[in-house]
Amino acid sequence: MEPAIPNRRQFLSGRAAIDAWQQAAADAVLGAGATAAKLSPLELMERNESPYWVRYSRQAMASDFQLLLVAGMPDDAAEAALAALDTLETIEAQLTVYRETSEVLEINRRAAAEPVEATPRLFALLQQAQDLYRATSGAYDITSGPLSKAWGFARRQGAIPADDALAEARALVGGDGVLLDAAQRTVRFMRPGMEINLNSCGKGFALDVAGEVLRAAGVEHYLWHGGNSSVLASGSAQPGRDPDAGWVIGIGHPLRTERRLAEVLVRNGGVGTSGAGFQFFRHEGRRYGHILDPRTGRPADGVFSVTVLAPTAAEADALSTAFYVLGYEASAEYCESRPDVGFLMLLPSTRGSSVDLAVCGLDANQWRMVGN
Repeated sequence: MEPAIPNRRQFLSGRAAIDAWQQAAADAVLGAGATAAKLSPLELMERNESPYWVRYSRQAMASDFQLLLVAGMPDDAAEAALAALDTLETIEAQLTVYRETSEVLEINRRAAAEPVEATPRLFALLQQAQDLYRATSGAYDITSGPLSKAWGFARRQGAIPADDALAEARALVGGDGVLLDAAQRTVRFMRPGMEINLNSCGKGFALDVAGEVLRAAGVEHYLWHGGNSSVLASGSAQPGRDPDAGWVIGIGHPLRTERRLAEVLVRNGGVGTSGAGFQFFRHEGRRYGHILDPRTGRPADGVFSVTVLAPTAAEADALSTAFYVLGYEASAEYCESRPDVGFLMLLPSTRGSSVDLAVCGLDANQWRMVGN
């Protein structure tokens, strides 16, 4: 019997791969020449260690965004996936500070002179950022862009700033200088020269919006990741075996990047990782990373990386930046009031090993070590 040629919808949804897999499985189980009732994709997944997935990808926000769906999901899941990918470009156009037409850039241009109305979704994100600014005592601050410019990180040309340049930048930083009017949904800057930059939560925010598109289409089992630092997981990697099992996410070793150090289990939530392993410079033997403490104006140090699990990807992204700045004790104190937030923090070792791992807010069945 000649194999059928898959149509576009079958190809995009992974239906063609599942059909081929089903035939191969039936042949292996029953032997050549035997006939069998067609097994469902989920029944086959229960008999295998790992299911087949369909991977979609799109370049946005200077990152590679990827979406994993379990192969064999309903055909309209493919169209939902493509629509979700399109939202990534929409969000980038809204948040970027590198396009003249972006909503954030329009706010930065006008908000020092007059209140600027924001779209509902962006205003809600700004409110969340303001709440986190207060809850983290200023460690998370979307107005810290002038500091990144002073240190050269905005151009990826890091250098020690002159004292007067750093003082000038610090005068423009502080989330308390952003006035949000919920009744009018407007943004106003209290000091000329202020600006907002949502790079620290933008990828997570884009994943949250893309996830809403999938959910609205009835797609419940998926994994998004953006640039290896932002993740959104829903449902299960193996819905036929256990629809509540979640997804396993690896955490890399900060000094041996080819190795995995730990794994976390994510169920219906976001994961964000922050570290200064790739954007840094050295001066007189000292290493300066790109994650800056908005309260001091200087690069944060004392942490290799931090991975945060939170209800949304945007919040996980933002908190990973805040916790990197705060360090373990203050981050753990924050989590005392937020049982839905947990983190793994990788620190320089004090015991002779290369890395110490500190965990807070995660049960023993939510994470495990896989290396050292």
